[in-house]
Amino acid sequence: MTKKPLLPVLTVSLFLLSACGLEKPPASLKFPAGKKEAAPAAAPAAATAATPSDPKLAAGKTVYDANCGACHDAGMMGAPKPGDKAAWAPRIAQGVDVMTKKSVDGFQGKAGSMPAKGGNASLTNDQIASAVAYMIK
Repeated sequence: MTKKPLLPVLTVSLFLLSACGLEKPPASLKFPAGKKEAAPAAAPAAATAATPSDPKLAAGKTVYDANCGACHDAGMMGAPKPGDKAAWAPRIAQGVDVMTKKSVDGFQGKAGSMPAKGGNASLTNDQIASAVAYMIK
């Protein structure tokens, strides 16, 4: 019976363990001693944006927060992020009616794609129009 060298077996084992996501713990952990040192809790994204005073925009914000924000906040499938003026400019230049129609019907293009009604068929065309108005305000 022949013995296998131990070093290759250990090397392969360590490689496999590192691929499993096991990480070395931090060198030290420092916890805040009191409230003064504790970092302030981050407010949820929906709570940080003020609710618009215009009822249509307020309704649009509600629709956006519940349905649109998941893709637009992350920029998924080419969705323009809120506040990204360069990404929104060519879309806004097409006009609100075209943007609303594309949001209702869905589209695929060079700039990205979007499922009809953002993937939520239960949304009304008016809700989509409000969300579009809120996003381009």
